[in-house]
Amino acid sequence: MTTSTTASITTDPAVPHTLATTNQRVMVHLNDVHVYYKAYEDQAGGLKARVAQGMRRRAYRTIRAVQGVTLDLYSAETLGLIGANGSGKSTLLAAMTGLLPLESGTITGRARPALLGVASVLRPALSGRRNIVIGALALGIPRLEIDDRMDELIDFSGLRDSIDLPMGTYSSGMRARLHFTIATAQVPEILLIDEALAVGDERFAQRSAERLNQVREASGTVVLVTHSMDKIRELCDRVAWLDAGKLQAVGDPDKTVNQYIQSQQAN
Repeated sequence: MTTSTTASITTDPAVPHTLATTNQRVMVHLNDVHVYYKAYEDQAGGLKARVAQGMRRRAYRTIRAVQGVTLDLYSAETLGLIGANGSGKSTLLAAMTGLLPLESGTITGRARPALLGVASVLRPALSGRRNIVIGALALGIPRLEIDDRMDELIDFSGLRDSIDLPMGTYSSGMRARLHFTIATAQVPEILLIDEALAVGDERFAQRSAERLNQVREASGTVVLVTHSMDKIRELCDRVAWLDAGKLQAVGDPDKTVNQYIQSQQAN
């Protein structure tokens, strides 16, 4: 068993099957997970004011972004993660990848989840084609395989007319499509998607859904964060609802989405 450098997720190929309530394997087990971080307050007057006040330490507030979440993610399923802005969805995904440390609790997975978000670390000054090469190499795909698959990946992205232009000239939707293409060029065991399906035309949305099905058919797990309740109903097997960092409900997509919508309307 190996522990991540941030002590956030432990990877263990033998996550106990007895945790499952179905015939599916448990891919990730979250047990009473808490994630806190400090939000520092800006002081009026900047450095001069701080010197005058004797360089007192900056004031901060502790944000309890995730509070006591216990949840199992199963093989060959897509779990939708819903909630209002600020409910802790993205924070929870970051903790699951090991990017954020836990205040308390444990996260154990059969493999380290791969996070796909709209904001990528690709290079805007380089062309879409060069970014495909860089991103695929970072995923561990051999260069010869990248060259062999380049046309396939370009066609999947739907960006052939723009693929040799700098990525910085792309619209946000085009960048998201390129990022989705690169991130799913190699099917991961556990894929976390943060708002990356919110953009693109209907044809690309259909291709994205088919790619998610490929991940599931490979006994993988997908966690989907999106504000599109239609996508949640269409693509997800189960839904988990977060509110103010706390898990409110987990279950059937239609039932859980309806509970969430009713709560939003009541507010």
